[in-house]
Amino acid sequence: MRIQRIDHLVLTVADLDRTVDFYTRGLGMRAEAFDEGRRALAFGGQKINLYASGHEPDPKAGRPTPGSGDLCLVTDTPLTEVQEHLRGAGIAVEAGPIRRTGAMGPMTSLYVRDPDDNLIEIASYRREPVAG
Repeated sequence: MRIQRIDHLVLTVADLDRTVDFYTRGLGMRAEAFDEGRRALAFGGQKINLYASGHEPDPKAGRPTPGSGDLCLVTDTPLTEVQEHLRGAGIAVEAGPIRRTGAMGPMTSLYVRDPDDNLIEIASYRREPVAG
């Protein structure tokens, strides 16, 4: 067996509408509805399914909890533009730009928090300036 890629992941959230607004307005994802009202966020060839806390369908994680996520999202947009966009959307950058190592090698990352306090890393594999 050989795993090829991640298709989707799941975030358990306190407020579906607030989460959808953050990821669509702030990070440019597309909102989707499927299976009789379930919600998701689509980007590239992946998606994030959203479960409302206390209303998770089976099967589910052992302890689905808002705020327990730590995701790295890759962008091809220069991080200076990403920072400007985030500032315009009222999203504070918690850390970065800083150098990290991703699945494909060296990258530069910014860190933000979503409405549930999940840590969201926005990374670029371009050669980017870092905070000094």
